[in-house]
Amino acid sequence: MASVSEPMRIAKAMARAGLCSRRDAERWIADGRVSVNGRVLKTPAVEVKPRDHVLVDGQPLPVAEPAQLWRYNKPKGLVTTHNDPEGRPTVFDNLPPGLPRVISVGRLDFSTEGLILLTNDGELARHLELPATGWMRRYRVRAKGRVTQADLDRLSEGVEIEGVRYGPVEADVDSMQGANMWLRIGIREGKNREVRKLLAHLGLEVNRLIRVSFGPFELLELKPGEAEPVRRRMLADQLGPELAMRFGLVEASEKKPVRRLPKRKPKREGD
Repeated sequence: MASVSEPMRIAKAMARAGLCSRRDAERWIADGRVSVNGRVLKTPAVEVKPRDHVLVDGQPLPVAEPAQLWRYNKPKGLVTTHNDPEGRPTVFDNLPPGLPRVISVGRLDFSTEGLILLTNDGELARHLELPATGWMRRYRVRAKGRVTQADLDRLSEGVEIEGVRYGPVEADVDSMQGANMWLRIGIREGKNREVRKLLAHLGLEVNRLIRVSFGPFELLELKPGEAEPVRRRMLADQLGPELAMRFGLVEASEKKPVRRLPKRKPKREGD
């Protein structure tokens, strides 16, 4: 049985099948976990075709399903990896029953909670997490200490911390709570521990961090540990027609027909 529907690089085929990201696929190949037609691969620079037999860890490459996306409310105390060397509990060990094998769009660290997007398509995950999408990630943050709105406004032009340049940040004071204050933070890049590092730069110690939205997708009333599918039409609308077709969200027949103006009748003499 064919493992892929069209010729493509092996790492891309593995990502489209929802096994892992393209970057992880390259690592799996380097570890000798992938074979094509009985030959163990040593490099990801291999194109596979529909008639090729691809095995990953001795199992056939799953047939790629149409891309699907879920909103998931990540509880604090889970890591966003499939396997943790420290043996900590993972998001993927604690998903609701009934979900297929999924990967995350980006990551939230162990102590961060709130919205994370999950998908069965590694290529879709790669596209959505790119900074080029320009999607804002919004957080509610509780931090110990005090800053003024003027302090936060200085982040709007971006800042360099320990040699790392962070892009413009939207930051507002929400409320005060004893020794803590609640803030609203919006970032577009999502660098590692970005919000914590930005606020530490201002002298604040973050003690709770909740992501409430990722681009157009919001946490809303989703309870910790719950997952809810995003409607395919909504995802298709966000991606645009070309990407929606590429990820199998719409069929060619669903494309809106071109509206043609009726032909004008030639004028008759005397009209």
